[in-house]
Amino acid sequence: MRLLHGDSLLQQINPANYQQQLDEKLAKLKAEFSGLALPEIEIHTSEPLHFRMRAEFRIWHENDQAHYAMNQPGEKRPYIIEDFPIGSELINQLMPKLLEAINTSEPLSRRIFSAEFLTTLSGEALITLIYHKPLGDDWQRAAQALQQQLEVPIIGRSRKQKVVLDKDFVIEQLQVAGKNYHYQQVETGFTQPNAKVNQKMLNWAVTQTAQCQGDLVELYCGNGNFTCALAQNFERVLATEISKISVRSAQYNFAANNIDNITIVRMSSEEFTEALNGVRPFRRLKEIDLKSYNFSTIFVDPPRAGLDDATVELVKRFDNILYISCNPETLKNNLENICKTHTIERFAIFDQFPYTHHLESGILLKKKQ
Repeated sequence: MRLLHGDSLLQQINPANYQQQLDEKLAKLKAEFSGLALPEIEIHTSEPLHFRMRAEFRIWHENDQAHYAMNQPGEKRPYIIEDFPIGSELINQLMPKLLEAINTSEPLSRRIFSAEFLTTLSGEALITLIYHKPLGDDWQRAAQALQQQLEVPIIGRSRKQKVVLDKDFVIEQLQVAGKNYHYQQVETGFTQPNAKVNQKMLNWAVTQTAQCQGDLVELYCGNGNFTCALAQNFERVLATEISKISVRSAQYNFAANNIDNITIVRMSSEEFTEALNGVRPFRRLKEIDLKSYNFSTIFVDPPRAGLDDATVELVKRFDNILYISCNPETLKNNLENICKTHTIERFAIFDQFPYTHHLESGILLKKKQ
């Protein structure tokens, strides 16, 4: 990443240092988890460059020109960047073309402050331009021309306004366990940023649950990223998700992949715990007979805060627990409790975010006999 106003952002983004940075993260994780009985840790690496499928840039105006920029934590002045080597090759192809269009079109450049890219392994892309002004007819005409030029859908956003010229999603295709899965990824919905590592996570999860049988319950299912792939290993799947956008995408993805053994309900993990414990009824579950399920396995992929205490107690009721974590610290706290009733059978790390301190983990736990 070449910078015009300093090189502090460059830091560790160097393919030659990739293995070293991963080894350091692994050593730190082993030290943090030294108090737990762990099996041999499986390591799943990332591509050292062009691994990130989505990116958000600040648009910085200087000397009558717009530039891509990023902020360092604690610093107000952004760093202007010329390229983005951790971004997908498609992002890097689109960046200069978009910037040239912004700098040669007054309606596109006026009060723009951010640009977002969403790309896929299947070659699709989506660009969102965000403004500090209402978007009028002049902007739409300029954006239509840009969309035709780039052959990429364009979305415009400003306060309380969203202008979709074509569509607000891309379709990703991932290979999992010999099957080709199609995923709708909506502009504002959560998606795994490292698609190739995501494929590795999905294949790992399918392998670990191949012998689980019975029914699966999944919390925090998002757009059905894991749900679609895991469904083949179970009789029925009951998935929960709180985001309306993600629920709609998940339903789309189940249909697109011809999967008919999944039921999704919009509720939080806390609400689902209350429902399963019979604390109170939920109208959203009136068509679902929870007692008819033969749950053998629970799958959780929580946010960085990890599982709350009530959900930890819930997962301990299941014979098999599959846990995907994006935060080793909260994972360790959860496992210290869960390991009172379960043993860790498999432990894998996935380098979803190279050159950062973040590390994704996958854990399979089984109830003690």
